[in-house]
Amino acid sequence: MSGTNFYDMDRLERIAINLFYGWGYNFYRLENQLRADDLLVRSHVGAQLGNARNNVETALSNYRHTFLPTPTRENPLPDPTAVAHARTLEELSAGIGQLEGAIRALPAPENDRMTQRYRGEAETLLHLRECDTQLVGQAETLRQLLTRDCHWILENAAVVREGLQLMRRTLETRQTLL
Repeated sequence: MSGTNFYDMDRLERIAINLFYGWGYNFYRLENQLRADDLLVRSHVGAQLGNARNNVETALSNYRHTFLPTPTRENPLPDPTAVAHARTLEELSAGIGQLEGAIRALPAPENDRMTQRYRGEAETLLHLRECDTQLVGQAETLRQLLTRDCHWILENAAVVREGLQLMRRTLETRQTLL
C-alpha cells in the first residue's frame, strides 16, 4: 500500500514544490530563467572580450617582431615611436583584460526574500537583460574591430578606447540596478 505514494502525482508535486522553495529555487519561474540567462550571457561576453584581447596580443606580437628587432651594435636602442606604439597595444590589451575580468566577476542577482520584498525581481532582471544586450553588442563590435592588423588598431586606438569606455559605462549602469 505504501508503494502507491509513488504514483500519487498531487502528493509528489506538493513535495517537489515544497523542496524547490525550501532550496530557494523553482526552475519554472521566469526570474530563475532570466538569472540563468544573465550568467550565460556574461560568460559569452567574457569569451568575446577574450577573443578581442587575443587579437590585440597577436597584433602586438607581430608588431614587435616587425618593428622592434633585437638590438645590435649599430642600433642598440629601439625606435621610440615603435616603443610607443607597442605600449599602446599593451595598454589596449590590458584594458580589455580588465573589462573582461570585471564582467566575469559581476554578481548574479540575489534571490532572497528581502530582495523580492523591496525590489521587483523580474523587473530588475529585465533591466539587466537590456544592459546585457548592450554589452553583447558592444563586445562583438569590439571583437570585430580588432580582427584587423596592428596598423589599423594603432590608427584607431581612440575608437577602441571609446568602445571600452562605453562598455565600462554600461557596467556601471548594470551595477546600479543591483
